[in-house]
Amino acid sequence: MPERVYVGVDVGTSSTKGVLVRPDGDILRNAVREHTVSRPAPGHVEMAADDWWTEFVEIVGELTAAGDVEVAAVGISGMGPCVLLVDEDGTPLRPAILYGVDTRATEQIERLTAELGGALAILERCGSVLSSQSVGPKLAWVRENEPEVWAQARRLHMPSSWLVERLTGSYGLDLHSASQCTPMFDTRALAWDREWAEVVAPGLPLPPLRWATEPVGRTRRAVAGIPAGVPVVTGTIDAWAEAVSVDAQNPGDLMLMYGTTMFLIATLRELVRCEQMWSTVGAYPGTRNLAGGMATSGAITSWLRDVVGDVDYPRLTAEAAEAGAGAHGLLVLPYFAGERTPIFDPAARGVVAGLTLASTRGDLYRAVLEATAFGVRHNVETLRDAGAHPNRVVAAGGGTQGSLWTQIVSDVTGLAQIVPRRAIGASYGAACLAAGLVQEVDVARWNPPAVVVEPDPTLRGLYDDRYGLYRELYPATREISHALSIASA
Repeated sequence: MPERVYVGVDVGTSSTKGVLVRPDGDILRNAVREHTVSRPAPGHVEMAADDWWTEFVEIVGELTAAGDVEVAAVGISGMGPCVLLVDEDGTPLRPAILYGVDTRATEQIERLTAELGGALAILERCGSVLSSQSVGPKLAWVRENEPEVWAQARRLHMPSSWLVERLTGSYGLDLHSASQCTPMFDTRALAWDREWAEVVAPGLPLPPLRWATEPVGRTRRAVAGIPAGVPVVTGTIDAWAEAVSVDAQNPGDLMLMYGTTMFLIATLRELVRCEQMWSTVGAYPGTRNLAGGMATSGAITSWLRDVVGDVDYPRLTAEAAEAGAGAHGLLVLPYFAGERTPIFDPAARGVVAGLTLASTRGDLYRAVLEATAFGVRHNVETLRDAGAHPNRVVAAGGGTQGSLWTQIVSDVTGLAQIVPRRAIGASYGAACLAAGLVQEVDVARWNPPAVVVEPDPTLRGLYDDRYGLYRELYPATREISHALSIASA
């Protein structure tokens, strides 16, 4: 008798991952396909959507190849907010423009902000100001720079919604993803803002909206090991699916996602606005979020490993641990790809201060990890100033698998972090959402805490002092970084 399972697939920045989950939450097997983004011009970060479908089919085929499972439901999540425009037949018209790491629409952000009455007016109506994370300015960029693409555009998709439509034939978007389509979404009404949508993207049909937990339809034909007629959940953006996977979408929760970028999601009952953060709709009905995202985190560790050459992460981590708190006087600004929250500066650049001839590879790696922790602290302080006061912090993502990074973040922020038993990521969250179409799901029991990382109180003074210097370093170097950004472009 085949075993009933739920399929979860997540399209991320550096890979697509899939998982088969049993009805009790145990993982039967998983699969991964690595990929890379395209950077065709400075500030442009794209990916070919056809690759997402190819990887989806390959992953599902691999997961079900043994013929020993019966797929009960399917869930999909993906990076976002992205801009994928397709024609009447659902064919992508150009590569998808990725989320806040793509900074091409700076001019459109400035112009639309002025045209729509200023940042505060947009914040009041949409929950967030316009930034590189916003969908609206990127649509305006396509309309202005690629009119031949715009003329054929008939639907707007994110990775999850496009794959869902390929499976079910149903066009739609979850409310959370829509809430990041600033300035086209009215956060009070939980609906498209048709007036402002016509300003930004005139004539473009916008998708019907559903909660991430709602069914969107059934598979219309067999795909790999998924037969026709299987229910598919609406799904959502990867960071929100990851929060679902670690039971961190309850009011009062704060999720820290350790990945290519660092992401923070505070879950609330009521709408809270903050000019330096993103106010969004939650994955679950009745929830709101105040979220932040750093442009890099794990991406810097990957860069450093490539720069220093033939060395693996365990060796680098051991050397960073040996370097000790403070990294022998090194201090890094982690703005290697600009920065998102809370400074919203796409022209910011990375800075390494304090280098001497005695500085080692371990010192530099330690300083990079500490820099991401200082960035987390900056974001958490901004959340608190806005009125979000989390009482439970949950760590998620691949970066939690080694203890040093999470320990440094706890030491710098003073926050204890719950690390769940399973850190497989957003694909597991997508499977959790899919399972909710068929059965009751208690994610707290599916993925219980494994350890709690407590801050070391003896390091508080050192890190308070170093954090103060960190906060001074950006304004002290901002003009130089901006000049270098212009020169490199």
